[in-house]
Parts: sequence; C-alpha cells; structure tokens
Amino acid sequence: MSVAENLEKLCNACGVAGREAEVRNLMVKLLKPHVDEVYVDKLENVIGVKKGKKTAPKVMLAAHMDEIGLMVKTISKEGFLQFAKMGGIDDRILLAQKVTVYTAKGALPGIVGSKPPHIQKEEERKKIVTYDELFIDVGAESREDAAKMGVKVGDVVGFDAEYAQIGKDTVIGKAFDDRVGCAVMIETLKHLEKTDCTVYAVGTVQEEVGLRGAGTAAFGVDPDLAIALDVTVAGDVPGVKEFESAVKMGKGPTLTVSDSGLITHPKVLRLLLDAAEENKIAYQLETGLMGTTDAARISLTRQGVPSGTICVPARYIHSPVGMLSLKDAEDSVKLTVAAIQKAQKFF
Repeated sequence: MSVAENLEKLCNACGVAGREAEVRNLMVKLLKPHVDEVYVDKLENVIGVKKGKKTAPKVMLAAHMDEIGLMVKTISKEGFLQFAKMGGIDDRILLAQKVTVYTAKGALPGIVGSKPPHIQKEEERKKIVTYDELFIDVGAESREDAAKMGVKVGDVVGFDAEYAQIGKDTVIGKAFDDRVGCAVMIETLKHLEKTDCTVYAVGTVQEEVGLRGAGTAAFGVDPDLAIALDVTVAGDVPGVKEFESAVKMGKGPTLTVSDSGLITHPKVLRLLLDAAEENKIAYQLETGLMGTTDAARISLTRQGVPSGTICVPARYIHSPVGMLSLKDAEDSVKLTVAAIQKAQKFF
C-alpha cells in the first residue's frame, strides 16, 4: 500500500485522545509486515521493532495516533449533550459541525447546535459562541431516550469528515494531525532496507492532551535518538504573515529548529539537514512556532534523548478538515529513511 492508501484508512478511523483503539488496531495490522515484532505497552502505545545490531544506535520514531475531539460531559433532561474539548480546538469552528458520538452501541450521528441566530439579540450575534454554550443534538427526546440510544457521559465525539483527493497531489480529511505521521512511519519501515540501527516505530497516545504517551513509551524504549513525525502549520493562506509562518504546502517536509517545547538537538538537526541535502530532498526550516510535538517530551526522558522532528505542512490543522500535499508526505518518507541510514554513525 502507498502513503495515500494508508492515510485514507487511518484518517477515516476514530481515535479521539484517550480512545485510540480503532487506530491502534489498524496500526498493529499495518506495521506487522514491516517489523520483527509489534507490541502494545501498558498505556496502549503501539511499538513496532525492526531489529539491528546491538552495537548500533536505537532510533525511536514517534507519530501520535490520537486526534482532537470532544467528550460528552452532561446530558440534559431534554436529551441534548454538552461536552468538554479534547485537545486544542477553536470555539469558532464548532458551531453547526456534523459529528459522530461513539457509544457502546455504535456510532451515532449528531450536530453541534446553539441558540438560532434568528432569535438572538444583536449583541449576541456579535460575540463568539463558546463551547460551553453549545450542545450536540442526536435527535433524542429526553435524557432517558439518549440513554436508550447508548449515549453515556464520557463517550467521545469525533468530527464527521471523509478523506478525499481533490487534485493531482492534494488531499483533504480529518485527523491529518497526526495520521499523516503514522502513515509516513509505516511507509518508512516498508522502504527501510537492512540497517544496523534498531528502529522503534511508536504510535503514541494522548499527544493532544499533553504528550503523555510519548513520555512513557520513550522511558521503556530508552532510545539513543528520536524523530517525531508530525504536521506543522502551513502559512501559505490569506491573512498569515511570513513572520508568523513561512512554511508552505508542497515545498517539502519541515524540520523544526525550535518550538515552544523543543530546541532540536544540534547533532540531530545536522543529521536531518545532511540527509536531505545528500539525497536532494527539498526541505523547509521552522522556528518559533507556539505548538510542539512528541519530540519535546521524548527529549526530556530519562537522562535526555537527542531529538528532532520531520513535519508535513498542513493547512487548517486542529479543525474538522485539513489539507496537505501527498508529495510532502512522500518526501518525508524519503527523508526519514535517509536519516535512519545516516544514524548508524550518529555517535
């Protein structure tokens, strides 16, 4: 399978932070043909191991399986669901979104609703409707009716958006953050020829709520160096200044120099730059972004792990639908493979 085929399967699966089971099962299936061993740790990170020489570095690849979403917080007596946010979501994008509530009885479609604008006062129409003023309507007539439909407090809610290719190289879909990193990781192992390094391919949990899975997985793996495979903000849209984000979709994978949680280890950055330049892979550099990746948590594990990132530029991340270039994803695979081969001489 290609990056695009795996990406479609992964994006259409549900994996709201803390409830990644559907994605995890898919990751185990997709990793198995390309590694010597696959296991799931106690926090339910997926870890695929491609064995190398004991004297060579241990390389950890990390791509988080979880996505932003919602969680049912209360059910009103009229049957409407109020919710908490799982991960960073701008309240402005929530109104009128089609969503899926994942209950024990199965998936239940719903709509994020609010007081209709026709009956709002003028001052109400001017302000942002915050998430605690919104609700999810699943068509229930009462709290008891919602219970009969299978809805319970704690059920996760995902955005309802299907993956689609809209041009020669452009795709849209939900959860590109970070299913594209998962797809890049799988494809990397597929194309990675025999290497002295032992490679740990880790699908992490709960990244969107505090980089939690990456920390526990890295403690167990105890790698010599790590590369987080993730997305970054593509700033090539109206209203974004170059100073805010100079990264462009379709211009190659992005290497983080620094962000709010990580200053990339100089040796890792040099490794990634050399791998890109020697293999004539286009790349972009980024610094000063407010967000961060699993690399931030991995870098501080045990006595410290030299860490860096390879990110796919994506538009509209942390929204119901994102957009990215398949070529950027494919070039990220090439760069990750090249970096692992060079890592044999990292120390």
